[in-house]
Amino acid sequence: MDATWLHQALQRAGASQADLARHLGLAASAISRITSGERQVKAIEVPHIATFLGVSQEEVLRHALTDGVASAEPARRGRPPRSTVAAAQAPPPGGDLVPIKSAGRGGTDQQMFLEDGPIGYTPRPANLNGVRDAYAIYMIGDSMEPRYEQGWLLHVNPFKPPTRGRDVVVYKTSQAVLIKQFIGWQGDHLVLHQLNPDETLRIPRAEIVECHLIVGVDQEG
Repeated sequence: MDATWLHQALQRAGASQADLARHLGLAASAISRITSGERQVKAIEVPHIATFLGVSQEEVLRHALTDGVASAEPARRGRPPRSTVAAAQAPPPGGDLVPIKSAGRGGTDQQMFLEDGPIGYTPRPANLNGVRDAYAIYMIGDSMEPRYEQGWLLHVNPFKPPTRGRDVVVYKTSQAVLIKQFIGWQGDHLVLHQLNPDETLRIPRAEIVECHLIVGVDQEG
C-alpha cells in the first residue's frame, strides 16, 4: 500500500497506524508490513479500512494497487504469483459458498452504498441451502448496535418475505443500502426501525428497489 497516502488519510481521520491496527484486529506491526510491501491488504480488510478512514473502497483499492494492477505476492516454489484482489472476485474451488457483497459507509445517516461485485466468499449456512442468489454483507456503522456490531457478516435470503420485527437489507434507488428492522408497509411508505439512535424511518415506496430478509449472522465475519 502507498505509505504516503495512508499516512495522509490517517491524519485526516485523526488516527494513527496503531488505531487502524486495533480496528482491524491486527498487531501494530502488520500495518508497517503493509506499507513496506511485506504484507498485502486482504480483500476482506478493504471495507473495514475504508470505513475507518472515511473514504470509498475504490480509493483504498487504488492505493493498494501498483500501476492499476493488484500487487502480487512473492513467488511460491513451483507456482506463479497470484493477485489478492483478483482471487477475491472468483469463488475458490470446492465447497458451497455464497458471495460477500461489498458496501462502503455513506453519510452521517449511516446509509451504506453498494460497490461493484463481491469482495469474497463465505461458506453457505444451512438455512440458505438451495437458496438461489443468497449472499452475505458486512455490517458497517453502529446504527444497529447492540444487535449487530461493525464487521459482523450478515446472511441474507433475497426471496423470503420479511415479517414484522425481523431485520432486512433495503436497497434504494440512490444505491444506498440500509440494514434495519422491518416494521411494515404503511400506505406508500416502508417503515423501518433503527436501534442506535432509536428511531423510526419512513421511506417512500418510490425510493425502494428491494427489501431482503436477514436470516443469520457470523460474528467473526
